[in-house]
Amino acid sequence: MSSGSIEQARRLAAIEALVCRDVGRKTADLIAANPGGLADAARDLARATSVGLITGFFVPRGDVAAPETDGPVGTALLAAALAACGLAVRIATDAPCAEAVRAAVAASGGGVATDEGAVEDRAGLDKLLGGWQAMKLSHVIAIERCGRSADGKPRNMRGVDVSAWTAPLDDLFLGGPWRKLAVGDGGNEIGMGRLPAGLIARTVPNGAEIACVTSCDHLTVAGVSNWGAYGLMAALTVLRPDWAATIAKFLTAERDLAVTRAVVDKAGAVDGVTALREPTVDGFGPDVHGALVDELGRIAWGQAAD
Repeated sequence: MSSGSIEQARRLAAIEALVCRDVGRKTADLIAANPGGLADAARDLARATSVGLITGFFVPRGDVAAPETDGPVGTALLAAALAACGLAVRIATDAPCAEAVRAAVAASGGGVATDEGAVEDRAGLDKLLGGWQAMKLSHVIAIERCGRSADGKPRNMRGVDVSAWTAPLDDLFLGGPWRKLAVGDGGNEIGMGRLPAGLIARTVPNGAEIACVTSCDHLTVAGVSNWGAYGLMAALTVLRPDWAATIAKFLTAERDLAVTRAVVDKAGAVDGVTALREPTVDGFGPDVHGALVDELGRIAWGQAAD
């Protein structure tokens, strides 16, 4: 292995170690069962020509009924970066999460087109799938998107059936010959079906009920799903030096906070852990997310301390 390849592998491993860590969800075993998942996904994505992204996770909890901040923010910034690198890019979500995704896209500065599927509109979903197939997308990425459990129903981390607020976008994810990448952080997201059978049930609270059975080609099990999107951006910076300067414009703490604020202020999104309408993600404030994004940038550019 050349010195350049060794350095590339070192940076990718550092990115993955920063992003893919248990932040209190009891996902350490899921992460351990998926070594190199982020790096493998990034290597695959580095060959992409056109990309569809799927996101949006609705939180119908107590007095709160809103999409969560995790997912749309990272998806919008990854999509904006890919579009700026010259790829054809679209984002799909469903009606309950559409306003948050549109707000994230507008704040990201990427101008990426969005597609919306209704929760109970099979014909509409089939039309959306047909459109994506006609585009001949090379890759589709699901980021923090609740997927089907063993009984066919999408469930949140508390085991609650959220079918009434969740269109079956698993069918869109699986519906084409494209490469299928996924990012999740809890076990109930699209793509988690790639993990060994029964692992989520044995290790994650409510795992037997919530475990998503929809699989993928490459899975990233992140501490926070937005981090997984940022990790892919950082890894692409390492793998595609010709994209690095462009991606760097979107991989900043300032962009992360601006997009997070937009989905809260303009679309009423909430933190999926606290259920509070504030610019936090999974219980972590801007200082935590900003520090992580800054460190990813330093690693990607070879500036991190050993």
